[in-house]
Amino acid sequence: MESSSDEEEVHTFVQALSEKYNPENFPYGQGVGVVLLPSLPGSPVKDRLYLPSSLVLNNCGISKAGDKLDIATFCAHVVELDLSNNQLKDWGEICTIVSNVPHLDFLNLTMNPLNAVKLEPGMAHGFSRVRRLVLINTHVSWDTVHTLTQHTPELEELFLCLNGYNTVSESQTSCPSLRLLQITNNQLQKWAEVRKFGLMYPSLGTLVLANNSVDSVGDTQETLQRLFPNLRSLNLNNSGLSKWADIERLNFFPKLEEVKAMGIPLLEPYSTHERRSLLLAQLPSVVALNGSAVSKGEREDAERFFIRYHQDSPEQELPERYHILVTKYGELAPLAEVDLRPRCTMVDVRWGETT
Repeated sequence: MESSSDEEEVHTFVQALSEKYNPENFPYGQGVGVVLLPSLPGSPVKDRLYLPSSLVLNNCGISKAGDKLDIATFCAHVVELDLSNNQLKDWGEICTIVSNVPHLDFLNLTMNPLNAVKLEPGMAHGFSRVRRLVLINTHVSWDTVHTLTQHTPELEELFLCLNGYNTVSESQTSCPSLRLLQITNNQLQKWAEVRKFGLMYPSLGTLVLANNSVDSVGDTQETLQRLFPNLRSLNLNNSGLSKWADIERLNFFPKLEEVKAMGIPLLEPYSTHERRSLLLAQLPSVVALNGSAVSKGEREDAERFFIRYHQDSPEQELPERYHILVTKYGELAPLAEVDLRPRCTMVDVRWGETT
């Protein structure tokens, strides 16, 4: 009986591994690797393989796991696995791979079609050792995300970019190990959705929200201190922030010291120098702004600039930070305007009696 075209196109993880890392494509000596001999009869591995501890099998057409004994034999030493841009759409197949890689630390499933499938809790135990998990552009559901975080007690970094999220489904079980969440290029708009990350990930130290349309930083100082007690780095690039009050609220995060806020509507009217100076003056605890370290001299210059920028504003329009900085530096005189343009001078040169 002839097999269908779909069956003929099935490509397994074991097949992709043996094809890429055979001696012709990956000769011994390229990076740190180990030599593995052929396993059981019938294995797709025809020769010894030189497998590094970090396997990159992206864009290999993988849709199935293959023999789990082969996986366990070949991947006993593997710690990083890149399976991005394949055709894995069955969590059962993914779990077969992951559960047979005993030292797996990093897993990249970017651009696998996982939007229509759900991970059952009973299959998730194989992820228990994973510390870094990449699910970019998989459109994986929040239910599956929660199942994964509940079964990865050592998970530290989670990447959920380009998944089309416009809301955040809250989990009843927190993930206290998570330190970094990158959820860029989604469709989050309201702070009411963002604040849920604080409830779910209480140890979060880095939150990357770039290229979402988050339009405010809500909540009181007390609430932000409770929700994000460990947040050190916040990326709001290309968000929808349009009020200085939202920038001022960033000071409510008790440990925040790194901020990125480029491409926001609030700063569009200002020059490059004005943007950085006005932001710095409003964020006294920040040590890195938009990826650049802040020196003591730069901070003082920015704070003095802030005073002079606002000193002619009506009293009722002066920001609270203005009064704090005036207490620190005093009232500052406007900078003197120095005109360094060359002046034209008439010179009369005489030589003897000749003019």
